[in-house]
Amino acid sequence: MLGLKIDVDTYNGMKNGVPCLLRILKEFGIKATFFLSIGPDNSGRAALQLIRNPRFLKKMLRTNAPGLYGWKTSLYGTLLPAPMIALSFPEIVAQIIEEEHEVQFHAWDHRRWQDELPRKTESWVRDWFERGIAGFETLTGRKPSAFGAPSWLIDDRVLNIAGEYRFEYLSCTRAKEAFIHKANQLLELPSDLPCFEEVAPSGFVDTILACLNSGGMHILPVHAEVEGGIFQEPFREILRKVKKSGGPIGTLSEMKNKMDLGGLKMRRHNMKLIPGRHSPCAV
Repeated sequence: MLGLKIDVDTYNGMKNGVPCLLRILKEFGIKATFFLSIGPDNSGRAALQLIRNPRFLKKMLRTNAPGLYGWKTSLYGTLLPAPMIALSFPEIVAQIIEEEHEVQFHAWDHRRWQDELPRKTESWVRDWFERGIAGFETLTGRKPSAFGAPSWLIDDRVLNIAGEYRFEYLSCTRAKEAFIHKANQLLELPSDLPCFEEVAPSGFVDTILACLNSGGMHILPVHAEVEGGIFQEPFREILRKVKKSGGPIGTLSEMKNKMDLGGLKMRRHNMKLIPGRHSPCAV
């Protein structure tokens, strides 16, 4: 089975990428899990990473970042005010739900988590969760039953706080298979396949299909700004070929319900720099 985990990280991704992905999913008659960033789009602060992290600059050049995100996104939170992401588009959130996709919690402020989490206090992390989940409830009328950490960045504080919310599952790592987090006893459904930015565009489809041909359950990390933007055709090609092979495609909750949870191992996460990434991810 192929699970589709769609992360919405930016205002542009919510405004333009999500509607595009909804059309593609409808075209193929499949469902996906949308992990929403709720609060401010501070993407402009990423400019600091261009100076601090040469790998980040390399990634921006390789993935045609201006074409992906647009010039306004590069100024949000600096020269331009930071607009709210999902909170700006309640009608799009309603459409996701109406079309029977799964909706879960991804972030309050994605950029600050991604760049600053290790330096933040535990009270900041708690406030981040509280704001994000309150916004999620405003949009959906319910609490989220899952959490997917921005940029697959977590630490023990995050896992302890996530445990207090009693999520049905987490999707916070790039591990190779599902497991139980030792820190909070929660199920982890990892993004085991590479995302578009980590593989040369010309080889992305073949890389994903080679992994899927091994059988088993796999989760593809999709980004609304990427596969819902200028790189939507490779996403379509993957869906076409998986559908043709007869392999089921669906949400992470559907995947969870098909799993033998009793046979999963309990593990502790580690942080590692994986190929194609500009900063370490939980594995």
